Formats: sequence, structure tokens, C-alpha cells
Amino acid sequence: MMTKQEKILWVILPVVLVILFLLSSTDLIIKEKKTVIYPISIIISDTSDDYFANFRKGADKAADEYNVDVSFITLYEKGDQDQQLELVKREINDGALAVVLVPVKPEECAKKMDDMVLNCPAVIVGNLIPNEKVKSGIAPDFEEEGRKLGQAIARENSPGKPVWIFMEGLDYGYNRDIYAGAESELKNAGFTVKIYKKTMEETFRKAIEGLVYPGSEKVIIAAIDTKSLDETAEIIAGSPVYGSYVDGLYGVGSTTRLLTDLDNGVIKGLVVSDQFDAGYRSIEKAVESVHRGFQKEQIVLDSYYIRREDLRESKFEKILYPID
Repeated sequence: MMTKQEKILWVILPVVLVILFLLSSTDLIIKEKKTVIYPISIIISDTSDDYFANFRKGADKAADEYNVDVSFITLYEKGDQDQQLELVKREINDGALAVVLVPVKPEECAKKMDDMVLNCPAVIVGNLIPNEKVKSGIAPDFEEEGRKLGQAIARENSPGKPVWIFMEGLDYGYNRDIYAGAESELKNAGFTVKIYKKTMEETFRKAIEGLVYPGSEKVIIAAIDTKSLDETAEIIAGSPVYGSYVDGLYGVGSTTRLLTDLDNGVIKGLVVSDQFDAGYRSIEKAVESVHRGFQKEQIVLDSYYIRREDLRESKFEKILYPID
């Protein structure tokens, strides 16, 4: 026979257990550590992310490490700086805690952002701009990239040869800085320089086709932005005739396709920088800016001139073919 006290204990015990279960299941006793997720938007300068593969790998790596929900936003229309800034506003209004921006036209972007009121910090993949909310700029020294390109062409070719500079335009990306560096080196070395800006779909093809006419001299081509280099390499690779009139194709960029063209001999030399690192550090700095308002900082990435034989060097393999 149970005593009266034992009976009371058996009645109370289940009640206590039920209360403890309810308390624990509602986090009133055992509080689970909640992971803070940071929504950060990257607004790139193109209508697709084809040229941002390594950059995106770096951004995704940092996103995993810093608990970031990263949105990769492309433009609807090529070269539209106003639309890009409208996308910045949209992402902030939709809850982004920070934005990473790859400017379409940096000078125009800087002027317009100077008048914008941003409600969250921003990181520029490029050179710092005046807006107080822009905390970091992450990029190589673009004029130095141009100098390295010009020096390589001068070193590997005879002076006096014409050098054609292919580009989307001087206001596209940081072409103005790259061109300034390349032109200075080439002219100092005795080369003549001619600019070809892409004003229509066939600008580069028509220029190259013109070389085939009798009496035309051989030229060196330097394409100073990734899109122009990609298109020029495709034109030259598509016809064995064109290669006979182009003494060398050089450029700036490091997409998988461009590296394949370098390996296949279509491109003679490339100026490259670590795009994986650029993507990683853009997210890293964006998260830091959310946590605390750090001082403005321009992070300068190293750039390198490479030829076909450099592709197998371990140093460049890590930069050019990063593992996810």
C-alpha cells in the first residue's frame, strides 16, 4: 500500500515533467543559439554573369563562412548605369543589409551616387567613390594593368608596329585608366596606337577583315576589357586567315574561355588579377560594414602578366582556377 505522501508525489511528478517539457520546447529554459543571416546583394555591370565566374566563386565561399544570403543581380539592359543604381535602391528597399556594386560606368556612377542617400553600407568593386556609405573599394590598379600590358607588347614585338586597342568604350568599366597606362608605355616604346571603340555589332570584325586586303600591314591587337577580348579571340579563332595578319592578340581578363584561348595560342598574353579574392573580400568587407562602421579603405589587388607557359605554375593555377 502506498502512503498518502507517495500518492501525492506520483501525481505531482508527471505534472512537473510536463511543465519542464513545455518550458524546454518553447526555449524558456534552453535557448538555442540563433544564426544571424546577412542578406547582401551584388549588382554586377552586365546582363549576365558569364564574366564573373571566379568572382562569384569567391563571393559564395565568403557567404558560406559569414552566413550571408547573397543575391547576384544582373542588368536588364547592357551599359545602363541609371538602371544599375535603381537596382541598388530596389535591393536596399527589399531588405539588403549591404550592397556590393560593380559599376558600369565608374565616373558617371560616382557623380550620381554622390547625390544618393543610401540606407545601408556599400562596397565598390573598383575605386572608392565619395558617398559616405561606400566603405570599401576592391580592385587592381587599373592604370598599372595597362602599363603591364603595354610593357609586355613592347617587350615581345618590334617597335614601329601598329597596335590596335579594342574596347567597349573609354567610359566602360575602368577602360580609361587601362588605356592611359597602355598608351603611355606603347608610345614611349615607339609603337603607333589606334583606338577601336565598339559602336556597332561588327566593329571589331570589320576592322580585322580589312587586314586581308592587299597591301595591308600586320597589326598587334590589345583588347582592354573582357567582353572585347572574348569577341576578338572568337573572330580570330574562327578563321585561319585572320591569324596570318595579326602578329599577336593581347588583353585583360581571366575567364575560363580566355584562358583556354591563351592555352590554344589564340591569345599571346593576358593581364590578370585574382577575381576569386575580389569576390571573397567584397562579401567579407560588406559583413564587416554591417557590424561596425569601419574607415574607408581601398584594397588594391595584385595583377600579373601571363603567357601560355605560366598557366601550369602553381601560383597562377590557384588564382586562375580556384576551387569552389
